[in-house]
Amino acid sequence: MGAEITYDYALIRVVPRVERGERINVGVILSAVDGDFLDGRFEIDSGRLMALDPACDIDTVAASIASMAAVCAGGPGAGPLGMLSPRERFRWLVSPRSTVIQPSPVHTGRTRDLGAALEQLFGTMVRAQPAGPR
Repeated sequence: MGAEITYDYALIRVVPRVERGERINVGVILSAVDGDFLDGRFEIDSGRLMALDPACDIDTVAASIASMAAVCAGGPGAGPLGMLSPRERFRWLVSPRSTVIQPSPVHTGRTRDLGAALEQLFGTMVRAQPAGPR
């Protein structure tokens, strides 16, 4: 087993009607300086989003999230931002710039497997969980 690695992560949220303050988590971005690691997982639950705001422009939200995924991946396909280091791209991605698509505060964790940590966060914080007994 390898040593534990410290990572930072932020949730990406869609707030279709800012005045109401309701939001849905649509992604998680994870970065680790020691592993030179940056990755994200994104999924838009259109049904949940439309329940909050039937007038929400899902196509625009999806295009914005796709841009964030491209910046996570890096490379020329993400434009000038794609050429930044993984840590610089993480900082750009978690900087607030929109009222509709918002990053959470950055949180920290430790793991031996960054990919598994990302999947666990995504499954817990983004994917809709089935309703349990009340």
